[in-house]
Amino acid sequence: MNGSLSHIEDQLLVMAAQNGNPAAMDEMVCRWQKRLWRYVFRLTDDFHGAWDITQECWLQIIRKIGRLNDPASFGPWAYRIATNKSMDWLKRKKRQEHLPLDSIQLGSDQKTGDLQVRELVRGLKDASRVILSLYYFEQLSVGEISDVLNIPSGTVKSRLSKARAELKQSWERLDDNPSRRKENG
Repeated sequence: MNGSLSHIEDQLLVMAAQNGNPAAMDEMVCRWQKRLWRYVFRLTDDFHGAWDITQECWLQIIRKIGRLNDPASFGPWAYRIATNKSMDWLKRKKRQEHLPLDSIQLGSDQKTGDLQVRELVRGLKDASRVILSLYYFEQLSVGEISDVLNIPSGTVKSRLSKARAELKQSWERLDDNPSRRKENG
């Protein structure tokens, strides 16, 4: 129930912002800033870069909120902007560094399964990281992810399945690591 009230409040704030109410846009930023930043950080694994990207997202949201036809779709729309900005940032970073994104190494000092899963997700291909982050960390439904990525629900399900398989392979490689066996047993 609390989530639905929050969703209604977001819709009212979007409508007020579309009517030119700056206080409504300020409230939207307060409500969504951390959520968008966490999502962008999961995709980029860069603390400062995530803040820069989030700021770019807000600039686009502010400029284009008047074009949003359905205030109820603000969340998926904002995540779509964040996804696109993050992917653009990652492409620029790859060109600058000439390093593959999936070269992230796991630290041996990570003890909990939660941290290991987050690290494994960070090491996945961009598309897999996006779909798993939206589904598990942002807890969006298949339909909402379909809206965010502008792809059919069936494609979301297929990509989710492939991303899970990729995550499972990474987990199994980690499980085969002798240093991890020492930590766990």
